[in-house]
Amino acid sequence: MTSINIEDPISLFQDWMREAEDAEPAEANAMTLATSTPDGVPSARMVLLKGVDEAGFVFYTNTGSRKAEEMYANPRAALCFHWKSLRRQVRVEGTVEEVDEAEADAYFATRSRLSQIGAWASKQSRPLESRFALEKRVAEFTAKFHIGAVPRPEFWSGFRLRPVRIEFWQEQPFRLHDREVYNRSPDGWTREKLYP
Repeated sequence: MTSINIEDPISLFQDWMREAEDAEPAEANAMTLATSTPDGVPSARMVLLKGVDEAGFVFYTNTGSRKAEEMYANPRAALCFHWKSLRRQVRVEGTVEEVDEAEADAYFATRSRLSQIGAWASKQSRPLESRFALEKRVAEFTAKFHIGAVPRPEFWSGFRLRPVRIEFWQEQPFRLHDREVYNRSPDGWTREKLYP
C-alpha cells in the first residue's frame, strides 16, 4: 500500500481507486451519479469516472441527456462508488460544471472509433422507435466519418463535480463500520469520524 495523506480526501480516494482497480473484476471506475430537477425530483444512474484530481471528479455524456439537463438546471449532484470486493464505499457531494472544450476534445480523442461514432449516433435519453433506427444512424455516421479523425460532437462533453463533502466507508465486523467524512471549507478540508 502506498503512503497517503489522510488529511487530503482526494489523495485517499486515489489510493482507494488504485486498490479497487486491482481488486474489482470489471470497471472499478463505475459510479452512481445522482442528480435532481430544480424542484427536487431525484434521478440516479451508473456512469464511469474518467478523471479525478484536486479540481474534482470528471465524467462524460451527451449534453442533451436527462442527467445533463438536470445538472444544467440544478448544478448540484452526488456520486457513490461501491467496491464490493473491498467492502468499501465512497460518497461524494458537490457542485457540477461543464469541462472546457479543450479538455472534452482531448478525452474524446482517446475513445475508440466505434465509441466516437456511437456518440454521434445516439440521441441519448430520447425515444427510440426501433433498434434498426439506431443501427441506421450508426451506419450513416460511419459513412460520414469513414476517413480521418472523428470530431467531438458539440452536444457531447464532460462534467466536473467539485466536491464539498466526501465520505469514506469501510465494512467492519458486526456492522460496526468505519466512517470518515471530509467537509470542504474556505480554509481546506476538515475530517471527522461518524457512527456507523
